[in-house]
Amino acid sequence: MLASIEDYIKAGKIAAEVREHMRKRYHVGRTLLDICEEAEEMIRAKGGEPAFPCNVSLNEVAAHYTAEPNDSIEVRDGDVLKIDIGVHVNGSIADTAVTVCYNPSYSILVEAAEHALREAIRVARAGVKAGDIGRVIERTIKSYGLKPVQNLSGHSIAKYTIHAGKSIPNIWTIGSFSLQQGEVYAIEPFVTTGDGSGLVYNGDISNIYSIVSRKRTESKEADTFLDMLWTRFKTLPFALRWLKDEDVNHAREMISFLLKKKVIRAYPVLVEGNNRYVAQAEHTIVPTMEGTVVITA
Repeated sequence: MLASIEDYIKAGKIAAEVREHMRKRYHVGRTLLDICEEAEEMIRAKGGEPAFPCNVSLNEVAAHYTAEPNDSIEVRDGDVLKIDIGVHVNGSIADTAVTVCYNPSYSILVEAAEHALREAIRVARAGVKAGDIGRVIERTIKSYGLKPVQNLSGHSIAKYTIHAGKSIPNIWTIGSFSLQQGEVYAIEPFVTTGDGSGLVYNGDISNIYSIVSRKRTESKEADTFLDMLWTRFKTLPFALRWLKDEDVNHAREMISFLLKKKVIRAYPVLVEGNNRYVAQAEHTIVPTMEGTVVITA
């Protein structure tokens, strides 16, 4: 149940304002680092904190890319850019995303993702099965001659936990749970082309991390570093570029060591199986018996 609806509403308002600003911005020629830092600075200026590093995933990368320190990758004319934004206020999280398309050939992907999101929200309410929401998303996307990405899904959200254990699929599934009044969920259709695989796989890059355990290692230096990460981020995801006061090479070394010790985890970028372009749309909702409150509207 909601710890504080006011915090969720504030987080949602901030996330929506930042999303719409990024939707309207012209990003061609900008670096992914500039985009991430602008979004995150706006979140902080409006009274929130990033719930995870801003995701800036290009073209066939569906999700989980964030800028590296000194990242020089630029958005090019013809790119399809997903910007996924998370905001928390006292641990209450809002999650939202927009796709900005600079290639007319792929604007239909954006249209289908946004349409599928609207249709999903229209049917979402307490008591509705997640699989039935997936059915609506799948039917809407397929009506465009496109494919949903079937192994990506929406998710429940809890205090300081962006993925809280329940999944809202983007396809019809059986045996799914029913949405509960007062719980918080993100719905996020991912759309690829008709000749895409409709699946994503783990790519070679992993630059978003989170703590999974606070067990001690045999290294006092690493334990001190882990304590610093916990103080700053708790269970929320973080990126190397957020550790501005640390030597970057030392931070990389410590993160690598902690990954081997399995006390932190990495989130690989997710790439469309046939390397086809992907679009995404996302809102955070709170279901009621009568309908749903979209806190990132």
